[in-house]
Amino acid sequence: MNRREFFGMASVGAVAVALIGQRVIMRPTPDAQDATLRVRHTDAEWRARLSPASYEVLRNGDTEVPGTSPLLKEKRVGIFACAGCDQPLFESRTKYDSHTGWPSFWDALPNAVTRHPDFTIARPRTEIRCSACGGHLGHVFDDGPQPTGLRYCMNGVALAFKPANA
Repeated sequence: MNRREFFGMASVGAVAVALIGQRVIMRPTPDAQDATLRVRHTDAEWRARLSPASYEVLRNGDTEVPGTSPLLKEKRVGIFACAGCDQPLFESRTKYDSHTGWPSFWDALPNAVTRHPDFTIARPRTEIRCSACGGHLGHVFDDGPQPTGLRYCMNGVALAFKPANA
């Protein structure tokens, strides 16, 4: 086995462990993580309020399949709010096409989101949650456009679009 084959096999192994580990690692619910959240519901109430896909993302930290969100093509002026509690999170003017398959923004509204370390895959990331209900929204990366250089890569099922003219 040469060096290239070794590193290729090691990379495949690391990805497999990360994907399995993401499912095996038990994440506490956002409510259990922060007793100071403004919006709180029981697990049964969250299940009743949310679609199954939104519940899995917002309450269990799941990730939607890339390219499946109708919000990818949303171009109207308005606000992207939390699908769990309706708190405004992102202005439409900060949305851009990151070519990742998830709605992306270069900035969040002030005090709308919180950042948390995420070690569920091989490399550390920064998880983004709604500051009101603690729902998992996605992750933020430092490879976005100016003026912030950030890419808030959000799950579309965690968001609800509110058009400005509605």
